[in-house]
Amino acid sequence: MATTPLLSDSRTEPDGSAVVRVLSYNIRSMRDDTDALARVIGACAPDLVLVQEAPRFFRWRKKLARLASASGLVTLSGGATAAGPAVLCSLRATVERTEDVLLPLTPGLHRRGFATAVVRFGGARLGVLSCHLSLSKDERYEQGGMLLDRLAGMSVEHAVAGGDVNERPDGRTFRRLGDSLTDCWAAAPWGGEYTSTPIEPQQRIDALFATKGVEVLGCGVPLGQPGVSEADLRAATDHLPVLAALRVPAVA
Repeated sequence: MATTPLLSDSRTEPDGSAVVRVLSYNIRSMRDDTDALARVIGACAPDLVLVQEAPRFFRWRKKLARLASASGLVTLSGGATAAGPAVLCSLRATVERTEDVLLPLTPGLHRRGFATAVVRFGGARLGVLSCHLSLSKDERYEQGGMLLDRLAGMSVEHAVAGGDVNERPDGRTFRRLGDSLTDCWAAAPWGGEYTSTPIEPQQRIDALFATKGVEVLGCGVPLGQPGVSEADLRAATDHLPVLAALRVPAVA
């Protein structure tokens, strides 16, 4: 795919709609090069960052806040209280509410959760959900249904969900999400497609999804984005990020 910069900058339109830049990124508990990680996030100029594998243990809040600050953002929700997913945001966002959701625990498997929020950008109102789905195919499929139920229960017309799906697009959970939501890469591919691994990416297991009515202007791995170097992408974590520009309609 083309590696030109994503041209759709964040902005509020005269009709109250908003172009919002959303980044989804598995940061592997910040165990790699955190300076490179912050440079990648900052160069993408996101309004929202849907984080997976945020720090969950000793001084986890301070670590996540430090990353947000270094990236020009603030922590919105999640972290240990959501079993890993988190949401960061720019000061452009007006926050209505946040909620961290722990999913049912399957004995012997890792605890999973959702970090959620409802935010406004100008006249546009947007639900947000960050997730990291199970490695178990059956539990993952159930969690996909819980994700759709959670979005439906947020009382918002427009929403974006994203994260580490732990499955390729031909998997049944990925398809379940894509049947109800817009797979942003499939709608408007831009940049790179594959997200794992940074050294030799061969699979798309990280994704952003939007509800009906949200226009996808472009979505993909931010290869060629000014300030995003291949060296930083390789050093930052064991996944590549997904960046999307979305036009969110104003509240009717």
